[in-house]
Amino acid sequence: MKVGVLSLQGDVREHVSALIACGIDPIEVRRESELAEVDALVLPGGESTTIAQLSEIFGIFEPIKQRIAAGMPVYGSCAGMILLADQILDAKQGQKTFGGLDITVRRNAFGRQVDSFETDISFDDGSSELIKAVFIRAPWVEKVGAGITVLASVDSHPVAVRSATLLATSFHPELTADHRIHRYFIEEVAKPALEKVK
Repeated sequence: MKVGVLSLQGDVREHVSALIACGIDPIEVRRESELAEVDALVLPGGESTTIAQLSEIFGIFEPIKQRIAAGMPVYGSCAGMILLADQILDAKQGQKTFGGLDITVRRNAFGRQVDSFETDISFDDGSSELIKAVFIRAPWVEKVGAGITVLASVDSHPVAVRSATLLATSFHPELTADHRIHRYFIEEVAKPALEKVK
């Protein structure tokens, strides 16, 4: 399986390292030709509006949107969750998303940079072990639509959700040494989705 990391802005290196730790040799994606090489994609944490704008400048916004609509497996952390959401609350004027996840997210829901925090949460992957979750100007999910599974919550707000082909977290697992979320994406989201296509 070829997994790409959208490499225009944000914590790209950390996602690349996490994927390597999971046995994946990731491709950094900046151009449409690189996007065409990958089976699945990771959208890193960073600034969602900047990533969307740079995607348009690099000519890959629409190709990514189309691949997502066609069923390409994608994982987005923090800004990546916003980019996968169909609806955004507190969006900047004209803010665009790739969409695909039938969720409504609230930007910076947990507060500003100074309100960043770490906490241990349970993640519904069959393990009883808690995951250390790092929240930095993080969104949360206000509303989920049909076909969305909530995998983790903080104070009753969903912070990890999935559909058949898409996974999104409010937090940054790439900033910790725990690679369970990346493994979950590869094993439980991407592989089954790609096997259905074959």
